[in-house]
Amino acid sequence: MDQFGIRDAFDIAIVALLLFYLYRIMKESGTINIFFGVLAFIVVWVLTSQILNLKLIGTILDQFMGIGLLVIVILFQDQIKRFLVELGDHKRWRFLNNLFSHEKNNNGQDARKYVLPIVYACMNMAKTKTGALIVIRQEMSLESYEKSGDIIDADINSRLIENIFFKNSPLHDGAMIVDRGRICSAGCILPVSHDRNVPRALGLRHRSALGISQATDAFAIVVSEETGNISVAHKGVLHTRLSSTDLEHRLSQIMVND
Repeated sequence: MDQFGIRDAFDIAIVALLLFYLYRIMKESGTINIFFGVLAFIVVWVLTSQILNLKLIGTILDQFMGIGLLVIVILFQDQIKRFLVELGDHKRWRFLNNLFSHEKNNNGQDARKYVLPIVYACMNMAKTKTGALIVIRQEMSLESYEKSGDIIDADINSRLIENIFFKNSPLHDGAMIVDRGRICSAGCILPVSHDRNVPRALGLRHRSALGISQATDAFAIVVSEETGNISVAHKGVLHTRLSSTDLEHRLSQIMVND
């Protein structure tokens, strides 16, 4: 303990912060049990190999640790991708980009132009109880999900959105993806969340919206076909029963990047 200094405290703080971010992301994605399992394995490896110096079990665990990183990357590539995006997209770092960027105000004005068409479309579909699922891309690419549907590449228009989700439309059951201010594709297939905390009354659209928000940093809007209620999912959290004002406020914050 005599050799413990500021550098050691800083080292521990960084590790604790990284573990906290990983814990939060994996809890939101429903893989928290695996997180604790990996953490327990690391603790056992440190005790046996580094502290107690047990040669046999230490050698066996060392071999597992050698390939463990590769296995973790393969199993949790979506969570790792989202973790890195959160680190790079945090508001404490983004001010540097704002200092050198002259396009923020223009981007904000452009974004506001298609906030209202989406809100109007969701309001009209809520009144008629037309089910809808709209996904808005943020920083992470949604290319793999876009390719699962039909490419549209059209300007954002409330009537077009309502036609896409019209009950007799072949694209009705899939998700519509908005990318860089345009309707990119529709009828897309999204990952489904298996979070047990989701109420049973909510259907596949809500679980898909939550699933895409857990796997990426996308913003998802759901209009319930059963109740007409509007919900949004972002960063692994589902917010239900939103008013048109709430939706406009949340959508403006996301699209204008406030």
